[in-house]
Amino acid sequence: MAYWLLKSEPDTYGIDDLARDGTNMWEGCRNWTVRGFLKDQMKPGDLGFFYHSNIAPIGVIGIMEVVSEGYPDPTQFDPKSDYYDPKATPEKPRWTAIDVKFIRKFDRCVTLQEMKDNPSLEGMLVVRKGQRLSIMPVEEHHWKEVLRMAGA
Repeated sequence: MAYWLLKSEPDTYGIDDLARDGTNMWEGCRNWTVRGFLKDQMKPGDLGFFYHSNIAPIGVIGIMEVVSEGYPDPTQFDPKSDYYDPKATPEKPRWTAIDVKFIRKFDRCVTLQEMKDNPSLEGMLVVRKGQRLSIMPVEEHHWKEVLRMAGA
């Protein structure tokens, strides 16, 4: 099992939306590194932190589980979608999606600033300056420390 951090803006799709839906597609990622994670590395049973971005406070708000292998992201084929890619075809898809399942919401957000201030999280990708990926791997010791910080 691997651990991940997946970012989303709560006004687009937040943890409360995933809690309501139970399971949903994680789509719209348009970065080649992130596509590699979705397509080749993320597997059913992996766990991910749900990270709220572009809202105060930004940070980890809960946990989700990967419940599917990667598959072609259907939004790439939809001209009405914000994630439409005219170079993508069903025969040659460019982008990948996965399905995720809600596990739990934390009682409080573990903020990015708290994580940056915690020496035990040194080296965690999300705390590195300039790290902007929407999905990133999380090392097991970092996973456990964020859980401890969340009181989980």
